[in-house]
Amino acid sequence: MLIDPRPSDDPALTLLLDLALKELFTRYPDSPSTHWVDPATSFLVALDDGDGLGCIGLMPVHDGVGEIKRMFVHENHRGQGIARRLVASVEAVARHRGATSLRLATGTRQPEAVALYESLGYRAISPYGKYVHDPLARCYAKRLT
Repeated sequence: MLIDPRPSDDPALTLLLDLALKELFTRYPDSPSTHWVDPATSFLVALDDGDGLGCIGLMPVHDGVGEIKRMFVHENHRGQGIARRLVASVEAVARHRGATSLRLATGTRQPEAVALYESLGYRAISPYGKYVHDPLARCYAKRLT
């Protein structure tokens, strides 16, 4: 497996992001929020023989803080440690770009994501930005050392 940066129009990334959105709409059918991602977000994709296994996005670092977006592993490849490797990779990229911490938002209907982030040292924080008034949102942060 290779984890590689990919442009936003990469076919493997596009497929993974479409699947991620479908899953979000299934888990949160009444969510009023848009699932737009800042076009400045850069993505890493886990690949095996050209097939996209998972992806993770990193929004630009501002004041030492980066933000993880759209971490997703294809359902056929879950439970293989791909998510952990994607998070470790994006943390390394964030450090290289000057981040001293990362933050992210997930939700109450994604218990496996909550468990993953907590096991990787992310700690619950107060909701930020568009998540402040979302009762289903769970926000996390991790100091990068």
